[in-house]
Amino acid sequence: MKRLLLLLLLTLSAWAQELTPVITGNTAPNADAQQQKHYVVLVSLDGFRYDYARKYNAAHLLAIAQHGASAPDGMIPAFPSITFPNHLTLVTGLYPEHHGIIANEFYDPARRAKYDFRDHSKVTDGSWYSGTPLWSLAVKQGMRSACFFWPGSEAEIAGARPTFYLRYDDHFPDEQRVQQILTWLKLPPAERPHFLTLYFSNVDHAGHEFGPDAPEVAAAVHHADIMIGKLEDGLAELHLPVDLIVVSDHGMAAIKDRIDLDQYVSFKGWVTVGDLIYPPSEAAAQQAYEKLKNADPRLAIYRRADVPVNLHFNSNPREGDPVVVARGPFAVRAEKPLEERPLTKGNHGFDPYAMPEMKAIFFAEGPDIRQGVELKPFENVEVYPLIVKLLGLESPPVDGKLNILSGALK
Repeated sequence: MKRLLLLLLLTLSAWAQELTPVITGNTAPNADAQQQKHYVVLVSLDGFRYDYARKYNAAHLLAIAQHGASAPDGMIPAFPSITFPNHLTLVTGLYPEHHGIIANEFYDPARRAKYDFRDHSKVTDGSWYSGTPLWSLAVKQGMRSACFFWPGSEAEIAGARPTFYLRYDDHFPDEQRVQQILTWLKLPPAERPHFLTLYFSNVDHAGHEFGPDAPEVAAAVHHADIMIGKLEDGLAELHLPVDLIVVSDHGMAAIKDRIDLDQYVSFKGWVTVGDLIYPPSEAAAQQAYEKLKNADPRLAIYRRADVPVNLHFNSNPREGDPVVVARGPFAVRAEKPLEERPLTKGNHGFDPYAMPEMKAIFFAEGPDIRQGVELKPFENVEVYPLIVKLLGLESPPVDGKLNILSGALK
């Protein structure tokens, strides 16, 4: 029976690898100076709300907080608090309107084209992205990098790709993801990546389907926490100077209702993508603003240039105009589709300053991290300069500042 089980596991692993093989880019070996530097493994637990670790007793993450650094009251995601914008913010140090991926899907008036996170041709087209992701920064400075999934990691951005990466496959077994990280770190020093990313999606899926307070979310949190424990155990056996940083992109809130903007204004002649609206003219934008601004108390409506400064969402044409910001956990869309879909029980994307449920996690441990540091809430643009410092790289100009998280460093 045990041999049959082992054979089954090996078969499933081989199938997953065949379906989603590791792609090796044209990257030189680590420069001699870079081989002496420490390592950073950046893990994303998609949709892991800031309070889930305590709420559902994620033992491994709570242990990291004890002997490392954490943000017990959460890390503040960029607006909108959704997956692609925030994953790019974490690895570029730029707000979405500066790195260009302002939503999971959006329209670019200059290109007259739509970006969609489900469209592989768009996701892998580096011309959609601005900034320098950490994996590209490392490669360009003679340091190898590896991405086991991360939005943007399949594209050539800032003239470089990760040394190792994979095409995204949500069904790839989580245990095998951990093992691949450890396998990369077992390579000879000249070939071994120093910056690595790892991504898990199960907590986000559970939150959407069942809502943040459901037992299914508790189970997903425990599973993700077990993966962190397996990763920690594997890293300890390597005896390498590895700093482990565990983050999420956003939180999750229970959804109350749905709002369709086209009940208040017609978008005939407009381009709409989700809750983003793109006017055919300045006059049309102003007319829509006048109709929408007092139409529904659950919505805050702004001309793009007037969006509150703290949201950093007021200067990129990809953001549309007017800009709609929900005042609560309401699913907003511009137009009701012909085929209605059920409303999810959980969602995100809302103003993280108005809705604490949007806040994300931050945990860090390793040879360069102080013990028992509790950080006050900070914006996720600050993670980039921290990792640049840990890797000993030179940073391009970014929105984040190293001094915000310097207290976590030894």
